[in-house]
Amino acid sequence: MDKVYRVKRAETRVPMAVAVHISGNQQAPGTEATFTENVSGRGARVFTARRWQTQDRLEVASPPGNFRATGRVAYCQTLRGEGFAIGIEFLEHAGRWVVTPPAPEVSHNE
Repeated sequence: MDKVYRVKRAETRVPMAVAVHISGNQQAPGTEATFTENVSGRGARVFTARRWQTQDRLEVASPPGNFRATGRVAYCQTLRGEGFAIGIEFLEHAGRWVVTPPAPEVSHNE
């Protein structure tokens, strides 16, 4: 029997639909306009009409925040209706993403 290992995420994903453009798919070149299902400071789950391979490199842009990133596909999941959902890990980014890592909590012990 295969063992299933759960990896705890470094940060919480926030359910949020954000308009993004993704490109870099080898089988279907071009840019796809789509949206996220959830986001974090380090990545996002994105709906897509294209099948992606794990480890594929892609470009992500979010015009509302002038955000651009190079990322990798962590997984590609077939959806019941149609299309796919991909997990994207941001590798390098520039501009402002919708979610920034939280500031460290400050203790006010006296």
